[in-house]
Amino acid sequence: MRWMGLDYGDKTIGVALSDELGWTAQGLEVIRRNKPGEDIERLIQIVNEYGVSQVVVGLPKNMNNTIGPRGEIAIAFSQELEQKISVPVHLWDERLTTVAATRTLLEADVSRKKRKLVIDKMAAQLILQGYMDANMKR
Repeated sequence: MRWMGLDYGDKTIGVALSDELGWTAQGLEVIRRNKPGEDIERLIQIVNEYGVSQVVVGLPKNMNNTIGPRGEIAIAFSQELEQKISVPVHLWDERLTTVAATRTLLEADVSRKKRKLVIDKMAAQLILQGYMDANMKR
C-alpha cells in the first residue's frame, strides 16, 4: 500500500510518496501549476505509475484551528482530486510544515536558490509522514 502526500499551493504542488510498506515518506517532485488541469493529470500519472492507494493533502489551518481562505481552497482541491483519481483523499493539518522544512534546510546549509526548488516537496514529505505516524498501526 503506497501513499502520496501533497503540499498544495497557488504556483506549485509538492509531492511525496511513502515506501511500499507505508512506513516512511520521501519527497518525489514539485509540480509547477502552469495550465488548468495539467497538475491533476500529472497526479493521475503518479497514482497509476506508483500504485498509490491513498492520498493525503495538507490542510492549511489558522493557528487558532479555524479554516481560512487557503484551507477552503485546499478542501475544494482535495474534493476535485478524489473525484478524478478514484482513491481516498484525506486532509491533514499542515500548520508549520513549511517552517519545519525551511529550518531543516537552513540547518543543512542549503542555499536559498536550492531551498526554493525543494521546499514544497519537503513540506509534502512532512505532511505525509505526520499523517502516517498518527494513523498507521505498526
